[in-house]
Amino acid sequence: MISQEELEHLLKNGESDCVERTASQTNTDEFAEAVTAFANDLPGNRKPGYLIIGARDDGSLTGLNVTDQLLQNLAALRSDGNIQPLPALAVQKMTLPGGEVAVVEVQPSDLPPVRYKGRVYVRVGPRRGIASEQEERLLSEKRVSHARTFDARPCLGATLEDLALPLFENTYLTQAVAAEVLAQNHRTLTEQLASLRFYDPRAKCPTNAGILLFGKNPLEWLPGAHVQFVGFDGPTLASEVLWERPLSGDLLSVLKEISPMIELQVKARPVADSLLHERSVVDYPHLALREFAMNAIMHRSYEATGPVRMYWFSDHIEIQSPGGLYGETSPENFPNRNSYRNPVLAEALKTLGFVNRFGMGVVRAQAALERNGNPPAEFIFDPGYVQVDIRKAS
Repeated sequence: MISQEELEHLLKNGESDCVERTASQTNTDEFAEAVTAFANDLPGNRKPGYLIIGARDDGSLTGLNVTDQLLQNLAALRSDGNIQPLPALAVQKMTLPGGEVAVVEVQPSDLPPVRYKGRVYVRVGPRRGIASEQEERLLSEKRVSHARTFDARPCLGATLEDLALPLFENTYLTQAVAAEVLAQNHRTLTEQLASLRFYDPRAKCPTNAGILLFGKNPLEWLPGAHVQFVGFDGPTLASEVLWERPLSGDLLSVLKEISPMIELQVKARPVADSLLHERSVVDYPHLALREFAMNAIMHRSYEATGPVRMYWFSDHIEIQSPGGLYGETSPENFPNRNSYRNPVLAEALKTLGFVNRFGMGVVRAQAALERNGNPPAEFIFDPGYVQVDIRKAS
């Protein structure tokens, strides 16, 4: 984070494309727009941007009392899902001779353009506003040299013909981009795909995320991109197979089938409360299984050729996701620390409502298991996969 000396220097100088001051303590939209603009880094500085809360335009301090709640609200800008893809930011309280300020340090995104509630904000000098069509195109082109994650890379050899374009236009575009932006939009379909990280304008082909989400046949390009449901008549893999259901195709269709598949297998059973009264219980709460399944699909390695496996045994369920823990996540800090192997897919799942809030899936699932009377889910961390074991409720 920034030092006190550096902060005092920023306060003495005027606002720039790397600095914004505000006297507001509660204007979440203003904060989020500033974070989005810094993350987009239109001038290409590749330096952090700083939002300073508690300072006036002339650099003087307002006398703000920086509370823990304010810092938590600022940190939540990263995980509430309104800024897509997720920004890299840090929040700090700093005490200066004239009072306190809260500082949000925002790193330039590797996956521009970044949107807040479907709008792309940029900053050039002291100006912050919604990006023009040309500015969006520049951001899309800048992304290519910085993209590091597999889902953002070009799927070389694929073409627009390999995408179900009506699926993108009718299902995704209207939810990802604000209505007024679409209404005045003169961008081509290719530019729309590129702006949302589904097309690589330099390689002139869809990205891996584009193929996964809207591909006519994703398995042609990514052979591990499917889910395998198997039911066993016993507690081990040696037990007789009762049923098997593979799910494949574009990821949007696969995700829509997950919940019905879980519902089909989650059966209620009667439990006696007394001699005269019974209540109905389920072996596994639907919410927990859905959260674990969505996590497995969102965080898996799509470079691996194996599927996501959901194995339904007589006394437990195993969900296995190819690829070990990613980035800064480790067995010691899981699930409190999150690194996103597939940020473009994570953005899509949030946009379409399959994910409610980032970083909370495992917590929500464990809480649902506890309410239902199940033991806590247990995790196995292997370099090649992550597996969660869910035991039946007693």
